[in-house]
Amino acid sequence: MDFDLSEEQRLLKESIDGLLTDSYDFEQRKKYMKEKGGWSKAVWSKLAEQGLLGLPFTEADGGFGAGGVETMIVMEALGKALVLEPYLATVVIGGGFLRHGGSAEQKAAHIPGIIDGSKTFAFAQLEKNSRYDLFDITTTAKKKGAGWVIDGEKFVVLNGENADTLIVTARTKGERRDKNGIGVFLVPADAKGISKKGYPTQDGLHAADISFTGVEVGSDAAIGNPEDALDLIERVVDEARVALCAEAVGAMDESLKETVEYIKTRKQFGVAIGSFQSLQHRASDMFVAAEQARSMSMFATMAGDFEDAKERANAIAAAKVQIGKSLKFVGQQSIQLHGGIGMTMEAKIGHYFKRLTMIENTFGDTEYHLRRVADAGGLI
Repeated sequence: MDFDLSEEQRLLKESIDGLLTDSYDFEQRKKYMKEKGGWSKAVWSKLAEQGLLGLPFTEADGGFGAGGVETMIVMEALGKALVLEPYLATVVIGGGFLRHGGSAEQKAAHIPGIIDGSKTFAFAQLEKNSRYDLFDITTTAKKKGAGWVIDGEKFVVLNGENADTLIVTARTKGERRDKNGIGVFLVPADAKGISKKGYPTQDGLHAADISFTGVEVGSDAAIGNPEDALDLIERVVDEARVALCAEAVGAMDESLKETVEYIKTRKQFGVAIGSFQSLQHRASDMFVAAEQARSMSMFATMAGDFEDAKERANAIAAAKVQIGKSLKFVGQQSIQLHGGIGMTMEAKIGHYFKRLTMIENTFGDTEYHLRRVADAGGLI
């Protein structure tokens, strides 16, 4: 199997690496965190100018028709730079719902805005007691004439404070944990009846808790079948998991690089601590863990194209398990090898560990996905 990048993919990697090298060092990132919404509109515009926001969309929709490998390349680069901008929420998740379930009218109304950077999205899915089960939904969408009325609460909505459009999961019929009777709705973020409580998350991103009280949307708000959208939700979330795996690999790469550089220069008893064999062994183990994660990220990227939903879900769950194990080991070792300075806000390495920890807990932690693999009869 050929794992080499094509010429176009190599140029894409060089393009985004160059952009982030110029625009996203650690000091610049700290400045971006203080901007409204917690990320840089200028950097977002640069991503749009280079066509990175239009990668996964078809040429008919104004995009480039790129696939999973291109998304993997971009997400790795974003992970290395600890990028704050809502690429996952807008392009991967928001764009994913439009690509896989959107009508021609919905695509025409929203995809051009994603591509040119004028629109961002947020996925309002998590509820107070739902944990990682995508079908555990109490938010309701009830028919009113030709449209819908949405009531409920969503929590930890990434980019929820700043998004132009919310993608909301809501129950149109059935009981709380029924797997049918679930719809997905496009809701303007400024619609009457929406209230938000925004806050920064541990990794420097921003999220919001959002309440929907009698929020009215039109008949054109539903993406796909409003009574049977769970398969669509699971497919898009699987793609988000694949993207997070790639982001984690990028963050682990940079964590390893930062740690090796630190132990080469940090001196104790008059010599660099990197000369101690025990620390060299730790760095080697970190390298192995990162490479295991890279292999599984590539596997997950290929699995994203599997037509069989169960096969795809099991493969991606297995990847998330290994990614979770690797990022925990690499993150913890990087902090320990840095010593006390690794626990400070001024040290870059701590921010990598925070982001890796949040990735591990997004759309299912390691234990959750290990159970999924076990239930499917797979082995880790």
